[in-house]
Amino acid sequence: MAETGEEEKVSAEASGFSDLSDSEFLDLEDTEVSDASLSKPGPSSECSGTDRKSISLQKWKRGLDVSSPMERFHFKYLYVTDLSTQNWCEQQMVYGKEFPGFSTPEKATLLDTGASIHLAKELEVQDLVTIPITTKEDAWAIKFLNILSMVPTLQSEGRIREFPVFGEVEGVLLVGVIDELHYTAKGELELAELKTRKHPVLPVEAQKKKDGFQVSLYKYIFDAMVKGKMTPASLIHHTKLCPEKPLGPSVLRHAQQGGFSVKSLGDLMELVFLSLTLSDLPVIDILKIEYIHQETATVLGTEIVAFEEKEMRGKVQHYVAYWMGHREPQGVDVEEAWKCRTCDYIDICEWRKGGWVSSSTLEPKAKKKNTQMNGSY
Repeated sequence: MAETGEEEKVSAEASGFSDLSDSEFLDLEDTEVSDASLSKPGPSSECSGTDRKSISLQKWKRGLDVSSPMERFHFKYLYVTDLSTQNWCEQQMVYGKEFPGFSTPEKATLLDTGASIHLAKELEVQDLVTIPITTKEDAWAIKFLNILSMVPTLQSEGRIREFPVFGEVEGVLLVGVIDELHYTAKGELELAELKTRKHPVLPVEAQKKKDGFQVSLYKYIFDAMVKGKMTPASLIHHTKLCPEKPLGPSVLRHAQQGGFSVKSLGDLMELVFLSLTLSDLPVIDILKIEYIHQETATVLGTEIVAFEEKEMRGKVQHYVAYWMGHREPQGVDVEEAWKCRTCDYIDICEWRKGGWVSSSTLEPKAKKKNTQMNGSY
């Protein structure tokens, strides 16, 4: 889209798509006790002290009886990293959503360092342009503009970074951002996921499994996109977007500068789905995770992940069951209790207080009638 020939990527102000953890996770098993939760920093009016923690926890427990987690958190879609966080500890993920104010300055510093490394990598291949937006339609338009610019760049130059993906999996819409896609010397399409490490050591097996699940889910969604399995109707159904709504002036101006003659989100949506299915993009052949040390930028090691679709879909079904309100959240098994040592929620965790209740003892909840969500995008 840039006139100079270099790829330009648009970032949206307050777009609702800022999901840092899609590109970066903390070293979950070896951070300090005070900086190891997976919750994203955010405002909280109920987390300033022990008493308020108890009050908020009581509210959260009462909420379980009246709505599904998707309804309670006002989510229209989930991030890929929401599910991969469940792979580490589902109970921790739930507390992270409920108590975002638990984030510590130490963890914020780690996240900032990781984000800086990712940004430097991204700027190697594309420029960033900030476009002001005011509607959810504009936010998705920016996502679509990035896809429209990246698809031909991948085909012509062989490498792109921060590629948006979205798809319906087990009845929910999943959204994510792939770190990097590039072609190998043999012409295979490779997904490369970068994970930075606080300490100069490779992660333990549990962390590798979580990361492997994450990239497997990226592949599943991306492959469905290029095969035409994701439809505009499905996207509109989940997001409640208005395709006829005119684009905002800033977004429209940038679209026209990029050579796209569009007026509404629906126009852009049509171009994106045609571009994905008619561009001859292949499915992803190789899944690679690269671990590097934050302080020295030293590559610590590389993992090649074998894609096991049946196993991955089984996990997705289990995790989505929680979001749909069919079961209670679960913590780690007693064999993985070591994860609790670095968890911010250890003092309030009801899973621990319950004596490591086996997941086999949890009865699924009755399916609730779906209701329209009125949360923000």
